[in-house]
Amino acid sequence: MLKNRIRTIRPYWNRRNQWATVQLVDNPIPIVLDARPVRRGESRKEIVEDLLNSAEELVHVDNVLMDREFDSQHVLEVISQRGLSYVVPKRMQTSERAQAKRLLRRDDDRYETDRKLHLGNNEWHETTLIYRRNENAEHDDHRQYSVFMSNHAGSFLTEYAYRWEIKSGYRSIKRFMAATASKDFGLRFFYFAFACLLYSIWRAVDALVQVGVTGEYERSPLVAADNTLTLLKKETGIG
Repeated sequence: MLKNRIRTIRPYWNRRNQWATVQLVDNPIPIVLDARPVRRGESRKEIVEDLLNSAEELVHVDNVLMDREFDSQHVLEVISQRGLSYVVPKRMQTSERAQAKRLLRRDDDRYETDRKLHLGNNEWHETTLIYRRNENAEHDDHRQYSVFMSNHAGSFLTEYAYRWEIKSGYRSIKRFMAATASKDFGLRFFYFAFACLLYSIWRAVDALVQVGVTGEYERSPLVAADNTLTLLKKETGIG
């Protein structure tokens, strides 16, 4: 089976609806594996479990990259129990800010420390906190530092840079969405999910064209999204 690292999860926020996706990131073709609505009352743990179930039915998963809002110890425990590695930025609390200030005084660029996170009922999740200074930080105080949590000693930390593909992908997905003024949740989610499908098809076709024309694949698309949309409208009338 192909080994693909995925980033789970970044909710796609809309004024009316909430959606979440799971997407391949350091795979040659950054495709969306699944999209789902975020239902009222659902926990982040439930959302992550659901999307991981979908992803693991399709590909072999090694590493999970997440956004800061998913730094819950219960989410991290679920991922670890599956035998997966994770990287997630941590929201800075008082202790993290204090540590970042100490690192700044010592002029240290990186620091790691183990941390136990309470799960309840005298159960704990063990993780590693990794402090890293951003060379291009806009601030000159402790905010130069970012804090990440990982259960793999930080070896996958550099891969967190792949998260830009997710944000870039969401911008492209919007271009594939049909315009609607409807307030119907089901219809709006269908438009979003269909746009995810079209986006993934576009990236897959682009990869085939690149390999066919140049013999290799670059992450920057050769086939323009507008060309794909024009062809889609011509062949199906959709668009």
